[in-house]
Amino acid sequence: MAANGTAAPGGLYRSVWRWHFYAGLLVLPFLGWLAITGSLYLYKPEIERIVYADWMRIPAARPALSAGILADRVAKATGGMVIQVSRPADPRESWRMALTLPGGTRRMAFVDPGDGHVLGMTRPGGIMGTVKDLHSLVLAGPIGNALIEIATGWTIVLVASGIYLWWPRGTNRPLALRGTPARRPFWRDLHASTGMLAAGVILFLAVTGMPWSGVWGKAVQAYVAAHGLGRPAAPRTSRAPGGGSGEHAAHDAAATLPWAMQQAAMPHGGTRRGGRIGPDQAIAVAQARGIVAPWTISLPVDPGAPYLVSTAVTRAGDAHAVYVDAADGGVLQDARFADFGAAARAIEWGIATHQGQQYGEVNRLVMLAGCVATLLLVVTAPVMWWKRRPKGRIAAPPGHSGRGLIAIMAAAGLIFPLTGLTMLAALTIGHAGRWRRRPRPGFMGPA
Repeated sequence: MAANGTAAPGGLYRSVWRWHFYAGLLVLPFLGWLAITGSLYLYKPEIERIVYADWMRIPAARPALSAGILADRVAKATGGMVIQVSRPADPRESWRMALTLPGGTRRMAFVDPGDGHVLGMTRPGGIMGTVKDLHSLVLAGPIGNALIEIATGWTIVLVASGIYLWWPRGTNRPLALRGTPARRPFWRDLHASTGMLAAGVILFLAVTGMPWSGVWGKAVQAYVAAHGLGRPAAPRTSRAPGGGSGEHAAHDAAATLPWAMQQAAMPHGGTRRGGRIGPDQAIAVAQARGIVAPWTISLPVDPGAPYLVSTAVTRAGDAHAVYVDAADGGVLQDARFADFGAAARAIEWGIATHQGQQYGEVNRLVMLAGCVATLLLVVTAPVMWWKRRPKGRIAAPPGHSGRGLIAIMAAAGLIFPLTGLTMLAALTIGHAGRWRRRPRPGFMGPA
């Protein structure tokens, strides 16, 4: 019997607790990292207004010069090549331009739309671009992004196993807070209650964060694009974005697009030299198709490449991109959210909700609560373990992986391959005897 009068946990319970324990060891640092950087990114507009206060606010609202004139003035002032122009919805804010300087250095410039004066320059995406890169660990290269993907997959295992462990049975009360911080039951209850209350939000954040991952996300993105589940099929005169001398420009253009369109083929138009239109004409064409500020126009670099004018996506339904032939101003493609396939619409909705944008401030507060709850779980888990462990031992919960549990983990591994590989490695080590220990007399379970 356990100390609280209930029967001692069975083999499946001990096995689930064991995997919950090891999953926590693997992902707690990453979960804390994701929660902190994710919380910051939820407040991207507010942070940018603080950090770039002198660059974002212009002295007085006045008629803006055309995008073409502004791009020319910025190119002359910096000696670089403007590849993208972004106009905000607020006329009192500066415009932003992505440019490539001599030597290949890329920068983002804040520009006064009234006279083309460059107010300041920073790295592409600015400080929040850095936070986003830190969130996904792309700054650490493919390995860093892969680690985040693995951790996200294990988070799903943590949530599912945590719900099983703390589900009410006998006298077990998952929503409780007993004792004082000096005793382990307080931390156990705080951990369990927080997990049960926030499980749905944390699971949602994990699942909807997967589309950005480097292996699973890219594979799903390519599948959606290749099987017509994303945007409508591009015209025959198309090529995949990213080739030729405009590789950087194509990369920046893709970043402005909704997730479902980022790996789709880019429509291409005429290549004749005469009669080439300017960015202002392309913007006028896009506005006639319903594009409104805030918008971004990506300028063509390669022969035949189009102008891409896209709206800034807040809610999933905002997705709208117009490709304009740089040779004659014809519309090569007009892609809207309503034209997306069901899979792409669902993923776009998940992404917008994940970022706290789909349902306004309430949405943002719920996602913030999920991040705060995650941080609380990250703190309470090691405290709870520290108070339980015998001195000098890791004190992993006893047990082994039964067939049913292995089958469930195998299914999860098939869905998320990188996580599956780490599960396979853990199972191999476990069956080799590295983690196997006989249950100690008087084992009481996590309570």
